[in-house]
Amino acid sequence: MSVKVNLYNKQKKIKLTPEMRALIRKACAAVLKCESFVGSALIDVSVVDDSQIRQINSECRGIDCATDVLSFPLGENGVYDVDYKTGAYMLGDIVISAEHAIAQGELYGHGQDRELAYLTVHSMLHLLGYDHVNSKSEKALMRCREEAAMEVLGLTVKGDSND
Repeated sequence: MSVKVNLYNKQKKIKLTPEMRALIRKACAAVLKCESFVGSALIDVSVVDDSQIRQINSECRGIDCATDVLSFPLGENGVYDVDYKTGAYMLGDIVISAEHAIAQGELYGHGQDRELAYLTVHSMLHLLGYDHVNSKSEKALMRCREEAAMEVLGLTVKGDSND
C-alpha cells in the first residue's frame, strides 16, 4: 500500500508546521493500514480557516456555520476512480479548519496536534464510506475504527468533538 497525500495550506492564521503536515499524512496512512486497504491511495487535504470552511459548508451542505472538518468522498461502496497517471485510487478530499483544531484541542485538553490527527482519521473513515449520522450502530462502528487508527498513531480517542 502506498499513500499520496496532497496537502494544501489555504489559511494564514495558524502556522502549519512540518510536524503537523507529517501527522496528517501519518493519520491518513494509519486509517488505510487499519482498514487493510489494498493498492495505492490518493487523498487531497486542505487546511483552511473558519471563514473558509463556513463558506464551503454553506455551499455544499446548506449549513451556514463553521465546522471542524468536512469530507468529500469520491468513491462509493468501495469503488473509486483511478488516477490514470499513477494508478492510485482517488479517495476524495478532506477540509480541516485549523482554527477549530486549535480550539477543540484546547477545549478537550489534548492539544492541537492530537485534535488534528483525530479530525484527519475521522474524515478518512468518511472517505472510506463510514458514517456516524444515520444509526447508533454505525456510530459505534466508526468510533471503533477511529480508536484503532489512533492507536496505530500512539494516540487515544477519548474526549473528541464527535462523541
